[in-house]
Amino acid sequence: MAKRRGIVKFEENRCKGCELCTTVCPVNIVIMNKNKINVKGYHPATVDEMEKCIACANCATICPDAVIQVETLEEEK
Repeated sequence: MAKRRGIVKFEENRCKGCELCTTVCPVNIVIMNKNKINVKGYHPATVDEMEKCIACANCATICPDAVIQVETLEEEK
């Protein structure tokens, strides 16, 4: 049976730090990068534990600025 996984990509310099993406992640892996400030002066969203991504794309759906892309991977188990 295949397990669904994903890769989340952010256009960091377009992120306005609204944190909406962090509220809808069912596995709680989307966080704000407090160690980085983008060109707009905000802490951008990021994922530190990409291996936990289930490719639900909730983060990309809720993002008002289309900053997030989710690529779905299939992994055989």
